[in-house]
Amino acid sequence: MYEYHYRAAVISGQSTSFVALRPPDRWLSFQLFPDTTGLTARITAADAFGHGPPAEAPAEPAVHTRPGALYHILHLASALTEAVSVQDVVSMVSEQIVPAFGGQAVAVLLAESGRLRIVGHHGYPPGLVDRFDGTPLTEATPGVRASTSPVPAFFESRAELEGLYPDRPETRDGMAAWAYLPLVTSRRLIGTCVLAFAEQHRFSTEERTILTSLGGLIAQALDRARLYDTKLGLARGLQDSLLPHALPAVPGLQTSARYLPGTEGMDVGGDFYDIIRVGPDTVAVVIGDVEGHNVNAAALMGQIRTAVRAFAAADADPSTVLARTNRLLADLDTALLASCAYLRVDLSHRVAWLADAGHPVPLLYGPDGRARPLEPPSGVVLNVDPDAEYPQMRIDLPIGTTLVLYTDGLVDTPGADLDQALADLTATLARHGGDPLDQLADALVGRARQAEHRTDDIALLLVRSVAR
Repeated sequence: MYEYHYRAAVISGQSTSFVALRPPDRWLSFQLFPDTTGLTARITAADAFGHGPPAEAPAEPAVHTRPGALYHILHLASALTEAVSVQDVVSMVSEQIVPAFGGQAVAVLLAESGRLRIVGHHGYPPGLVDRFDGTPLTEATPGVRASTSPVPAFFESRAELEGLYPDRPETRDGMAAWAYLPLVTSRRLIGTCVLAFAEQHRFSTEERTILTSLGGLIAQALDRARLYDTKLGLARGLQDSLLPHALPAVPGLQTSARYLPGTEGMDVGGDFYDIIRVGPDTVAVVIGDVEGHNVNAAALMGQIRTAVRAFAAADADPSTVLARTNRLLADLDTALLASCAYLRVDLSHRVAWLADAGHPVPLLYGPDGRARPLEPPSGVVLNVDPDAEYPQMRIDLPIGTTLVLYTDGLVDTPGADLDQALADLTATLARHGGDPLDQLADALVGRARQAEHRTDDIALLLVRSVAR
């Protein structure tokens, strides 16, 4: 708080004062006098009410001085360079602009497909701003005018707004003054930013200049953010198209899956899973993870899924499927690595065979209520040694057995102990292993889903042996 007072004095060029308590019981008065050479601070004793000796130079009488608007502008300009999404931009504008100018509310509207679209707002009552969403650009409203003309509009009172736009809903939004700032980037008008005040507000020439400049900063940040959101949507769409939209229904086997994308970055991940009907009583279950988070990783993931499906259709055993997939990756001449676990389930005999290529160990929940990690003889990850072999292990699947297959994003997080994370996951399985499969899946990814930051994407695939 005290640093804000100093910065406000330097940036605004106006003297100010405040009081502070020096522990345990001594009050001090700080008087700040900025000039062209720097800042002079005069510190004197004050009483408990903040009263000190009169200033020897002109000073602001208020003890609590709001930091200079220019400081907020500089802070906003710096913050906007880090804004990723459109909502990031709206949040930063509301946090910096509203307090800097004493406003009550802010709304950002973009011109899209001949209409004004509200992309975010703050400070308005719920539902009020939504009435303006979808306003045609042919209507005579202050928002449309600011979105179609590069000239900002300032209304210092309700009477001024009603004089130009009578009988408009904008005059009944509970506000008393407005600034409509055109959002111009690369000589293109993309929308408007509305700053509203609860009381009448006089816009000085300097304030109008600063607010108009702000429109340019906001427009550039929004343009970048919209491009990011578009690319993110395309990336997520590509990811979704590479994952199965629905798992096949298999008599004698219940299945459930979850996929959580990483929260950092916008590129697609390489995690994948699949369930493949091989025969009337045979099912292949596969999960894997291609290194990297980009289009190359997603493309390779699609190739691996296709290859595994082809090799599975040939009725090959798990060891052969992984060995052939490994040789295919070597022939593709890619530097990317991939882990994979392949499970072949024989439903008539309630048994499965598992081969593992450097993938996290699956977990098993038995009919007796015990949960434990399996210990398959793991081979090296795919695309390291073209001649690598992948031994397989047998797993009995009596009715009530649940297998948990997952990618490393579920347990391997920065700063976490991998063994402890695996133990925690096993404990969660022990507590919820008897729940319906979808509830169990939600419980297993619950902590990861609540995490604010996920550096890796997560795939989870559950299979449960049930009566046919």
